[in-house]
Amino acid sequence: MRKLLILLFLFTFASCSWMPFIGKKQAEAPVKTDKGEVVDTSGQPKPGDIKVVDGVEYIYAKNRKYQLTPYEPEYEWVRKDQYSPALVDSLADKVAAGGSSASAKDRADLEARMAKLEADQKAGSASPQGAYPAQTAAVPNMAYLGVAPGTHFSYPSPKMKRRVVVLPLEDHTNYKDEHLEELTTKHLVSRLENSGAIIPIDLQTTAIKGDPSTPAAMKTLNELYGVQAVIKGNISDVYTSTSKVEGKEDRDVSFALSKISLDIYNTETGKLLRQLNARNPFFLSREGGDMAPEKAKVRAIDLAIELVAEDLLKTLLSLDWHARVASVDTGRVYINAGRLSGLEKGDVLEVYSPGVEVIDKSTNLPLGRTKGSYKGDVQVVEVFGVDACWATSGNPAASFSPTDLVYLKKK
Repeated sequence: MRKLLILLFLFTFASCSWMPFIGKKQAEAPVKTDKGEVVDTSGQPKPGDIKVVDGVEYIYAKNRKYQLTPYEPEYEWVRKDQYSPALVDSLADKVAAGGSSASAKDRADLEARMAKLEADQKAGSASPQGAYPAQTAAVPNMAYLGVAPGTHFSYPSPKMKRRVVVLPLEDHTNYKDEHLEELTTKHLVSRLENSGAIIPIDLQTTAIKGDPSTPAAMKTLNELYGVQAVIKGNISDVYTSTSKVEGKEDRDVSFALSKISLDIYNTETGKLLRQLNARNPFFLSREGGDMAPEKAKVRAIDLAIELVAEDLLKTLLSLDWHARVASVDTGRVYINAGRLSGLEKGDVLEVYSPGVEVIDKSTNLPLGRTKGSYKGDVQVVEVFGVDACWATSGNPAASFSPTDLVYLKKK
């Protein structure tokens, strides 16, 4: 009986000693799916890996929520039957097509291509556009984390550029010591200028004193300087979020939010023409590395500007273009618009005396100014200076004066 107990003890000890090795070997064994795919479940999973849990296949794929908040993991296990690859996922699949052991070179190539894609998207959404052709604007699409197809629109009078005064934006943020209003104003002016359809006018070059958004000041800007619109606005609701992202090297990732509000005034009537507001998509402002919060703020501002750019351009270019006769001398009619505004040698202009302002008797608000009496046509002979030209009339009996307004003759 004693020998039997000893033998039983030795057998139990031997079985327990071998169990960890048997278990480990089984745990590291490759898993074969119902479709015959073999997946190595040991170690850290890689994009494209597949595992089976209770007969259900899961794929290790990009987490869509990762771009929305820095607290989400970059990759997660997703049921294969519920998985629909996005643009980034499809690129990752190409790298992982040969299995989960993609080379460092392949992954580096993937990252470079993704970075180039992002740069191309940025360039495409804010590229300088010509004044003549119909234009499009690229607007970030929150649903697909990409750039939506541009919205097509045609300028009412694409050839002639509108003169616009952009007043310094007000700072309604909690970062007043960073002077974000100056940065935003500068970027807004650059965006308008790069459209190829707007001439931003510096108030320092005019004789306007005091608040330029008063009806009297806007009337002067319109009649003397050919300014079609004045833009006032502010930047507000600027917030940042920064967190550590774990990886080979811990790094900071920041997101930022900003809001831009713009009021567009028609200088001919002094009326508020339109109000625009835009808040950038939070996830598109992601920046990393040194000074990540500051870079995220700048990116958030640029995104907010891009979101209002199309509507802003549409509004400004819906305003009728006109210039003014600056002086008349020995048959020459000098006009305060030229090459910069879009005029060329040979262009024909119609000359009218100033019309009368029409008031809506129900609201007591100005509706605009009618054209006065038609005085004749003039043809541009030469453009000179920054933005001026002189023209002649084929009618020797025509009489023009410095108060007359000129309009591009429709062909």
